[in-house]
Amino acid sequence: MTHLPPPPVDLLRDAALFLDFDGTLVELEEHPDAVAVDARLATLVRRLAEALEGRVAIVSGRPVASIRALFADPPFAISGSHGLEVAWPDGRHERAERPAALDRIVERMHGFATATHGVLVEEKPLGAALHYRAAPYAADAAQALAAALANDAGLHLQTGKMMIEVRVPGADKGTALAALMRAPAMAGRTPVFLGDDDTDEPAMVAARDLGGGGILIGAPRATAARWRLDGVAATLSWLEAATESLAA
Repeated sequence: MTHLPPPPVDLLRDAALFLDFDGTLVELEEHPDAVAVDARLATLVRRLAEALEGRVAIVSGRPVASIRALFADPPFAISGSHGLEVAWPDGRHERAERPAALDRIVERMHGFATATHGVLVEEKPLGAALHYRAAPYAADAAQALAAALANDAGLHLQTGKMMIEVRVPGADKGTALAALMRAPAMAGRTPVFLGDDDTDEPAMVAARDLGGGGILIGAPRATAARWRLDGVAATLSWLEAATESLAA
């Protein structure tokens, strides 16, 4: 669907809430390290976790450590690296094994970025990404390199907004959501997922298949989501209103 209504303000009653990070809770930046969590967002997510009695998780392509650092050791679950690692509020941390091939891939990507002005490399525990938001002219070359590296190493090629990533296969945001829904705090609740990118579509589908639904953040496009919000500002405002609704 491409033309979607906004989500109702009472949607989170009896829900388990899953939030993408970049492009959903914060605006996209040319480099991931430029992103910060301000007091408004930190307070909002903590209020949501309290109001939903812990039924909140951030599901991100970023590593768990990155999200944890941005939120200063938060009291909610985090699924990072597109579902390849999960951290729980009680300190448990599950993560797939890092293949040795990633070291070679990172080296090749850095060589490409050095020779291609504006391209940045993001190193992750279970993947590596080329960001070309500041160098759109390099999109085709970056995608071709990443595809070749993924094919040679037998790894997964992950597309995204102005980036391309080579990562460990075997998980995505949909499998992450399904796994988190099996946790005692979330089991039996209605999953609601918010995300902006095509990497978020598996989670939209998983939420729908488990009786809930997704909220697309950003411009209309083909999606499995049921609702849509215009962007980050609209998302934060809606989440604040939804939090108030939970308290009413």
